[in-house]
Amino acid sequence: MDSSTGVQKFHTAPTPRIAGIALVVGVLAGYAASSHDPAAAEKRQILSAILMAGMPAFIFGLLEDITKKVSVKTRLLATMASGLLGWGITGVSLTSVDIWGVDWLLGFTAISVLFTAFAVGGVANAINIIDGFNGLTAGVALIMLTAFGLIARGVGDIPLAFTCLIIASAVLGFFLVNWPFGKIFLGDGGAYFLGFTLAWLAILLPARNAQVSPWASLLICSYPIIEVLFSIYRRKFLRTNCDATQPDAFHLHSLTNKRWARHLFGNFSKTLQNGFTSPFLWLYAAIPCMAAVFSYQYTWLCAVLLLVSTLVYLTMYSKLAFFRWVPKK
Repeated sequence: MDSSTGVQKFHTAPTPRIAGIALVVGVLAGYAASSHDPAAAEKRQILSAILMAGMPAFIFGLLEDITKKVSVKTRLLATMASGLLGWGITGVSLTSVDIWGVDWLLGFTAISVLFTAFAVGGVANAINIIDGFNGLTAGVALIMLTAFGLIARGVGDIPLAFTCLIIASAVLGFFLVNWPFGKIFLGDGGAYFLGFTLAWLAILLPARNAQVSPWASLLICSYPIIEVLFSIYRRKFLRTNCDATQPDAFHLHSLTNKRWARHLFGNFSKTLQNGFTSPFLWLYAAIPCMAAVFSYQYTWLCAVLLLVSTLVYLTMYSKLAFFRWVPKK
C-alpha cells in the first residue's frame, strides 16, 4: 500500500501500488496472443526482448514498492542493466544521434552500449518522476506510444507499430482503473518497466528505420526528460542544501495541481482534483509528440521543436511558480 503521507503524496487514502505486475502480465498476454499468427515472428521477437530485458527494472522497482528499502542509485543501475540486457539480447544500441563527433564515438561498441544503458536509465527514471497524479504517467505513455506507433506505421515498420499497439493496450487497461479515482497505482515496478519500454522503443525506431531521426525519439520523450533535467538543476542550484535525488513538491505536475486544478475544480473532491490535474500535462506532452509525427525525417526541425518544447515547459513552470489565483468578486 502507498501511504498518503509524504512530500509528494496527493492521494487521500493508502492505495495499492503494484499495478506494475498487471502491466507486465498485460504485455505478456499480448505476446501470447500474437504467437498464434504464423507471420508474427518479428513482432514476438520485439515483445520478448522487451519482457526479458525489462525484468531488472521491473524487479528492483517492485522490491522498492514492497520493502521501501531499495535506494535510488540501485534502481537507476537496475534500469541501466535493462538497457545492457536489451543490447545483449538484440544487438541494438545507439550508434547515431546525428551529432558530428558524437557519432564517431558511438562507432565504438563499448561507448555505444554504455551510452545506450545511460539513455535507457535516464528515460526510465524520468517516467518514474512524472508519476505523481492519477492517470498522468499512463496518459503520457499512451500519447508517446501513439506517436511511436504512427511513425513506425508511416515508414512501414508494421512489427514495431504492432508492438506499440500491444503495449498501449496493456497501459490502457491500467489507465481505466487508475484514472480519475486512483484505485491502484503504477508503483516503481510499473513506472520503471514502462519507462524502460518507452526508452527501448525510442531506440528501436531510428535503429530499424534510417529515415527516422533519433531526435524524433528525443522529441517524443521530451516532457519527462525535461522534467528530470530541470528538477536536478532546480534542486542543486535554485534550492540550497537540497539533495538532487530527494523528492519534493515542486515538479510541474505538483504546481499544476496547486495552482490550477485545486482552484478550477475547487468544488470537487480531492481525489477528483488529483485526477483532473493530469489533462493539463497530457496536453503539454501531446504537443511535441504530435510535432514528431510530422517532422521525424528532419533532424534540424526536431531539434528546433525540442527547444520550443523546453521553452514551453519553462514558461509554464515560471507562470505556475508565481501564479496567484484571484477569485471573482
